Amino acid sequence: MKLYVCWGTFPSPRPGGHPCANAYHALRDAGHEPEVIRSYGFAPLPAFLNQTRGRREVEQLTGNRWVPTLVLDDGAVIDGSREIVAWAHSHPA
Repeated sequence: MKLYVCWGTFPSPRPGGHPCANAYHALRDAGHEPEVIRSYGFAPLPAFLNQTRGRREVEQLTGNRWVPTLVLDDGAVIDGSREIVAWAHSHPA
């Protein structure tokens, strides 16, 4: 499985944690070992400023450039931190 994130999976002081880190840690806590793809950029910026490989791949998969996005081994796509966390809780490794 591949997990597309912005810059990383590190802790963040923002309330509720950082969405990419939340998704990553939920997957790890459920026993999964996702391949982490750092997409860099910043989704609210115009598309011409978000041309990294990761952001382009996410857009092809989801129609938007927002991360986190999870791609399962069977090709299924789960988009969004809350959705990935919920999937991880219901699908332990």
